[in-house]
Amino acid sequence: MEENQKPTVYQKKRHRLQYRGTACLNCGHPLDISDKFCPNCSQANSTKKLSFKDFFDEFFASLISYDSKLLKTLTALLTKPGKITTDYVKGKRISYTNPFRFLLSLSIIYFLMLNYTGNFGTYDRYGEGQNRSVFDEENLRSFNFSGGNTGETISKEAKKDLDKLNNVIDTLSFIENIKRQDSLKMADPIGHFEKIEQKSLLPRVGAKREFFNLLIDKEDIFYFDDIPDKYKITNTKENQFAFNAAKSFARFKKQPGSFLSSIISKLPFTIFFFLPVFAIFIWVAYIRKKHTYAEHLIFSFHIQSLLFILLIISFLVDSIFDIWSGWFFFLAFSIYLFFAMLKFYNQGIFKTFLKYVFLNTIFFILAIMTLTFLLAGSVYTY
Repeated sequence: MEENQKPTVYQKKRHRLQYRGTACLNCGHPLDISDKFCPNCSQANSTKKLSFKDFFDEFFASLISYDSKLLKTLTALLTKPGKITTDYVKGKRISYTNPFRFLLSLSIIYFLMLNYTGNFGTYDRYGEGQNRSVFDEENLRSFNFSGGNTGETISKEAKKDLDKLNNVIDTLSFIENIKRQDSLKMADPIGHFEKIEQKSLLPRVGAKREFFNLLIDKEDIFYFDDIPDKYKITNTKENQFAFNAAKSFARFKKQPGSFLSSIISKLPFTIFFFLPVFAIFIWVAYIRKKHTYAEHLIFSFHIQSLLFILLIISFLVDSIFDIWSGWFFFLAFSIYLFFAMLKFYNQGIFKTFLKYVFLNTIFFILAIMTLTFLLAGSVYTY
């Protein structure tokens, strides 16, 4: 064998020894010939020019790697309550998917399934100005009361009809009262708006929104610029906000189904404002433990991910078999949550149970508050 003759390398893959360099081509970090990847930026240590085959090899390699992480994450999450968070906190993170991205992906998948199969757009037919509802004045005036059966049941049927009649009379009176108030406002809109300006901030903004709603309905006004000159209303941020809120509210009344669909599309991102607040209460409940706030947040991410996995499974089961399996998966999640808290925080059963009840109560209160703010904000910005 001749001097300095190198052994022949038959493999042509980019990671082979003959293609390795002594400096990373991405960040310039110095490398040994034994380094397959750069320890600084993780790029492959290869000087081989990229070919079409190399491109697809790396694509499928990363895909298989992600699938491996995903499978391990799902297995640990479904079969071993609390283990995945324990491992992640201890530093075993490369084997699992990122908890933030994992939760975001699951929530988007679930709400997309819910949105596109729920067909909420069909509810727009019940919006204002689409079809008459049972509370339209004309329908109420032509309400058909049946005499019912004869004999002993006449008095019962007559009583039911009288109750219906009283309800109709009350509804018609309410409608007439609203019309009378609207007529008074439109008779002197400038004077009415001057009275609104004398109120305190929150009642004033609400009253302005109602007034602008009336103008949109009665005067066919579409832009705020159409209002100031005609009604002598100053062009302020507050007035613009009230007008935009009135437009959103009018659109909501006309398209309730589309509004509901838009709410559902916002829920995945709302969760990431909700969970950090909830994690504060977990931190308070376990304040004597040596866990950081971030570790409590990761625990809540994993638990919420498990909830979405069960919701997706329940949704698929219900769609395929035409049943309601929600109760079973809710029960399974409740039991899972208790054992996850028991495992991760390593406290006794009694203490864990008390904190379990406390945190679930806080969770539902925060969830209701979050949904309320989301609904109210969406009505004003729809």
